[in-house]
Amino acid sequence: MGLAPEVLARRSGGKLVGARVLQYINGGPLSFKTYQLIVLIVTFLAYTSYHATRKTTSIVKSVLDPQSADTGLTFFRLRPINVTESNGLRRVSSKLGEGWAPFNGSDGTSLLGQLDVAFLAVYAFGMYFSGHFGDRCNLRIFLTVGMVGTGLFTSLFGVGYWGNIHNFYYFLVVQMIAGLFQSTGWPSVVAVVGNWFGKSKRGLIMGIWNAHTSVGNIVGSLIGSAMLTYGWGWSFVVPGLITAFIGLVVFLILPVTPESVGADREEDDISFPVKGGEEAAEPLLRQETPVEEKEAVGFLEAWKIPGVAPFALCLFFAKLVAYTFLYWLPFYVSHTAIDGKYLSSGTSGTLSTLFDVGGVLGGILAGHISDRLDARAITAASFMYCAIPALFFYRSYGHISLLLNGALMFVTGMFVNGPYALITTAVSADLGTHKSLKGNSRALATVTAIIDGTGSIGAAVGPLLTGYISAKSWSAVFTMLMGAALVAGLLLTKLVVAEVTTKIEESRPNRAPESSLIV
Repeated sequence: MGLAPEVLARRSGGKLVGARVLQYINGGPLSFKTYQLIVLIVTFLAYTSYHATRKTTSIVKSVLDPQSADTGLTFFRLRPINVTESNGLRRVSSKLGEGWAPFNGSDGTSLLGQLDVAFLAVYAFGMYFSGHFGDRCNLRIFLTVGMVGTGLFTSLFGVGYWGNIHNFYYFLVVQMIAGLFQSTGWPSVVAVVGNWFGKSKRGLIMGIWNAHTSVGNIVGSLIGSAMLTYGWGWSFVVPGLITAFIGLVVFLILPVTPESVGADREEDDISFPVKGGEEAAEPLLRQETPVEEKEAVGFLEAWKIPGVAPFALCLFFAKLVAYTFLYWLPFYVSHTAIDGKYLSSGTSGTLSTLFDVGGVLGGILAGHISDRLDARAITAASFMYCAIPALFFYRSYGHISLLLNGALMFVTGMFVNGPYALITTAVSADLGTHKSLKGNSRALATVTAIIDGTGSIGAAVGPLLTGYISAKSWSAVFTMLMGAALVAGLLLTKLVVAEVTTKIEESRPNRAPESSLIV
């Protein structure tokens, strides 16, 4: 039984303006594949912009809190603070190398860490509620509001540069509100993509699609680094304006479900045939096509779905590692002598993009491998275990030369971001359409929010601890990261054993029919 027309009208929010324009240009209705392509492109751009706004903070850190006596391949020296008189008040202007109060004091590193944890704590807190609301409202409107709000408050952080604001609590409150708006993004985009794509080849499709995380980090790094020349405020304002603009694009063109635009799912779906025998021996994660409108799944019910809890806890430690690199890698690079030289803030930000380039490859590989093996847990755990030696070698030998640093950074990014990308995309979508839900698709945003929300708590803990631990020893920071990667892999042990057992059981029936034919 299909959805009732009144239900479709309520959930679609009416005909999309963008869809009308595209249909006019096309000279007729758009195909199902065309809508799928639109969904992939628009959600890709949406979350790319989200991550671009997050990355700028890490680029600006070394400008707000310079600690090295010399920086840059061209060796910029610390410049004296330029003090001018304006209306009888002493105004401190900040250029590259001077720092920005209150972050340029002895406790600057810990204050920057507090900004990170405030943003991520509110982000994680908001994630749980975003998933709950996302399954109960129009995701297109919900995502638009989140993107415009994110763009506004990201820009307000940069306004502190021109407003000569040195009050720590201004930056703290702005970051917290930005984190709240950012929490609307991930449950929304994963739910929309999950509505349009089936499980078969979902790992590969979402592995490629999830490159938006790394692409966003790269874009944020490049924009942030380039804008530093004009003042660190621009490093926030430019990504913020881009995010708000893409939010308007989402409002005009994003189709939330096939039903919302009258697309025929059976006409030409981008799907792939299921191998024979897969239904007979069904692995942990499997999708059923929704056939009727049902009530959204509750928060506690979603936690009880098989696989949600272990993957959520695994992501806690996986994002702890990934977000420590997201927020502190440019700072670490600029404050670590590579071949006896310190890199400038801009150069460090540009070099750090290699971690995200490796992350793109890691996400695609993890998705492809998990599709081929039909084993998400095995793939995720294997990548986390491989991340341990990668972290060790990067810390131990990354300082030898710029080339070696970049190569090890690339490999580390591949193994760290691979399972992070897999769990937050394909696994979340799989579990959100788990067979125990009996075809109820209105759990996607809630399950996605639970998994990524739990991971985001780890994402807050990692940068916070790094802010304090790095003041004493960066080696201790990397020891923490290696320990987190180990725990992340171990948390999936039960699921790994279940998948291995399933594979063994699947191999037995394949031989049985051959012998029975002989008999």
